[in-house]
Amino acid sequence: MAQIEHFAAQRDRTRLPALPTRPPGVRSVVERMRTVRAEWPATDGVAVFNRVYLTVSEELGRQIDGGRFPDRHAAAGLGVLFAERYLAAVDAAAAGRRTPACWRPLFQYRRHPGVRPLQFALAGINAHIGHDLALAVVDTCEALECEPGALEGDFDRVGDSLAALEERIREDLMPGPDLLEIADPLTHLVGTWSLERARDAAWSAARVLWGLRELPELAREFAERLDAGVGLVGRCLLTPLR
Repeated sequence: MAQIEHFAAQRDRTRLPALPTRPPGVRSVVERMRTVRAEWPATDGVAVFNRVYLTVSEELGRQIDGGRFPDRHAAAGLGVLFAERYLAAVDAAAAGRRTPACWRPLFQYRRHPGVRPLQFALAGINAHIGHDLALAVVDTCEALECEPGALEGDFDRVGDSLAALEERIREDLMPGPDLLEIADPLTHLVGTWSLERARDAAWSAARVLWGLRELPELAREFAERLDAGVGLVGRCLLTPLR
């Protein structure tokens, strides 16, 4: 959507890790994810997450166009700036640059034969919800010149869509009867992570970051600690099971 293409130009890049380019509209984000899907083999761990996120982004676009969000402008802005955090990590990895700590385990383990597709999907969701979502809320508040509370309804609606998708992911990507020997440890491993708790933590982190916006050094330090902590959880989720 053209009305949000100016967002990144309004960011104060001294406060938090900034996006490298101006974010496109929702349709452009979806097209970029489709391009990524075509370039990577289906067994690639990042490709597993990309397929999941592409489904989420396509559904978000339909919901925005269908009027589910009272403020389409804010919902589109949050959705696009959120997606750009993931796509920036993809671009960094492709260029040989260091990715954020939250994404590093997924890119490092993406071809490990002992990591199951469900683990890749949840590790990507963990990185994106646990770290990127908090920063995307701040990005959007800065772009729209509003407080986080103004985005809470859109935040919750996006979260509801993700929660429904998470359940489907767990059902679709759990091992079949031929892999029962790893089903129990996998069930235990992924059962230790909750999207609902991650989403609640992201909202709290966004509010803290917004409160620290006049203290840029503390804001950067908090963002770095958040990044590192989410990355540690992701590394645990990607524990090889064979």
